[in-house]
Formats: sequence, structure tokens, C-alpha cells
Amino acid sequence: MKIVIVTDAWEPQVNGVINTLKHTAKVIESKGHEVRFITPQFFKTVPTPTYPEIRLSLFPFRKLEKMIDEIRPQVVHIATEGPLGLAARRYCKKYKLRFTTAYHTQFPEYIRLRAPVPLSVSYAFMRWFHGGAVYTLVTTESMHEHLSGWGLKNLKVWTRGVDTDLFCQGDKKFLNTERPVFMYIGRVAVEKNIQSFLELDLPGSKYVVGDGPQLQELKEKFPEVTFTGYVDNHLLSQHLAAADVFVFPSKTDTFGLVLLEANASGLPIAAYPVPGPKDVVIQGINGHLSEDLREACMQALQLSPDNCRKIAEQYSWERVGEQLLSYLQVNDVQDGLYKPSQKSAG
Repeated sequence: MKIVIVTDAWEPQVNGVINTLKHTAKVIESKGHEVRFITPQFFKTVPTPTYPEIRLSLFPFRKLEKMIDEIRPQVVHIATEGPLGLAARRYCKKYKLRFTTAYHTQFPEYIRLRAPVPLSVSYAFMRWFHGGAVYTLVTTESMHEHLSGWGLKNLKVWTRGVDTDLFCQGDKKFLNTERPVFMYIGRVAVEKNIQSFLELDLPGSKYVVGDGPQLQELKEKFPEVTFTGYVDNHLLSQHLAAADVFVFPSKTDTFGLVLLEANASGLPIAAYPVPGPKDVVIQGINGHLSEDLREACMQALQLSPDNCRKIAEQYSWERVGEQLLSYLQVNDVQDGLYKPSQKSAG
């Protein structure tokens, strides 16, 4: 089976969407299928306002149409709701082709943090965009419930995985600092709610690992915190393994791959009881959830690193890839659902 995945999120960005797509593509290809990505690297782009590392493709429909025609896939999967996702949706609707979508990011909540756009307006767009899909893939049961409440249909849960070879328990001496070490890793942006973590009165040290548009602002506001900026995967795993508690203050993530990476590294999670954390954390085993984030941090500090590791080992990318493949196969050419040779003239 030949599969096209259309995504507005791609390198040089570093995020969970890209990691998920790349890991699952490898699994699917290992089973004899072909995966082709259509990404912003093939188009003229402009930086997103307030988020320059994210590039938006300009007027991509004609070129995308030609690319899909040349690939002649049996399956089209639309991973994001940006310009490329919109163009791919238009293509599929134009030629009456079935397709699947994914809901990786809570854009309505992200937009509301930056502009006075009512959630009802943003979710109306989401209902329209995903409404044409055979399935819309969501990360957790909590997100399934949340999106169902906003009227989205045909939702299927597509979970996440972790590389337990890369992320594992390691040398605490890698960080020569006052203990305990409370660490956040991820994009440094307003929707991640990092300031709520940094404002906490905690013993030991606080680390923020990652880059993003809010980095300089937080550096100036919290000079006592260690900000590493961007680090590669090898250094990322070393930082995680050397910390004591992973703090995840976000209230807008659909999952948070780094939660699994932290657990795989032996770190208990401290977070709010929101979608993502509450689907990963078993209270008192691999983390602690509370509306009082400081309480969550202090309770998580008491938990067993070995138990955290055991939980992470239950999440394999092999399973994630097989799950995605099972959903994509609803568009298999054998079912007569997608035959490019039968496209209409217009």
C-alpha cells in the first residue's frame, strides 16, 4: 500500500507531531508499505506571526495536487489543519476521495491565548475541517471525550510511544547542581504555561530545557532558573536522566510525548489533572496530579524511578505504528475507496 501523509509540521521544527509521524512511518514501512510525506519543505513558505520557527506554505494547492497525482497513493492521511492540510482536504473533496485526519494540537486553546478568538469559533472550524474525514485520530480517551463535547465525530484513539533505548535511567552526576532537580522540557511558549512552574517555591534547582518564543522573557523574569536552550536528543536524554522530577505545567497539550520520555528516564511526573497527564499518570505510581502544582511536585519526589520506567515500557512505537496502519487501511484501494485513475476531470 502506498500512503501519503500531509503535514504542515516538519523539520527543522522539533515537536511531538513530527516525532510521532517519523516513528510511525518507520514501523509502517517495515511492514512492506510505502510512506511519502508532503511537507513545507516542498513549498514557498513564510514564518508564522509570533512563531517564526513554524513556516506556513503559500498557495500550495496546485503543487500539492500535482504531487499527489504523481505519487498515486492508495491512502491520504492529513496530519495538520494548516495550509497544506487545507489543500489536501480540498484535493480529497474535489475528487471524492476518502481520507483520515489527526488532531495533534489544541489550536483553539492556543489561538485564544494569543488573540481574543472565542473557542466556539475555532471549534466550528475544527468541526468543518475534520468533519469530512473517515476517522479523526486523537491521542487519548480524554481528548476523545473533550472533542466529542465540541461536536467532533468519528473519533478514534491513536496512542503514542517512546524510545526506551534512548531514554533510560542514567547518571545523576551529569547535572552538578543543588538537589532535587525539577525539570521542564519542551517548547518554551506561552501555551505551555511554564511560568506557573517557575513561580513555585520549591527546594533545589529548576531547569528549563528547550527553545521557543518565550525563552528570553522567562530568562529575564527568572534569573535563578537554568535555561539550556535547544539540546539534541542525546543531551536531552542525559538531562532527563539526571533530574529528579519532571514538571509538566501545560493545560493545552493533547498528550505530551515528553511525559513518556521522562518516565522512561526514571522521572516521576508532576502535572495538572488535564488531558494528556491524566491519561498517562497513574496517581502515586509514575507521577502525581493536582490543581496545586507545588503539591504535585513534592509528592512526585517521593515516587519510585523503577515504577516510572515500568510504565513507560508499556508504550512502544511498534504498537503505535500498527494502530495507525489499521486506521489508514480503511482507504485501501482493495476496498475501491481511492482509485486515482477514476478521478473526474475537475
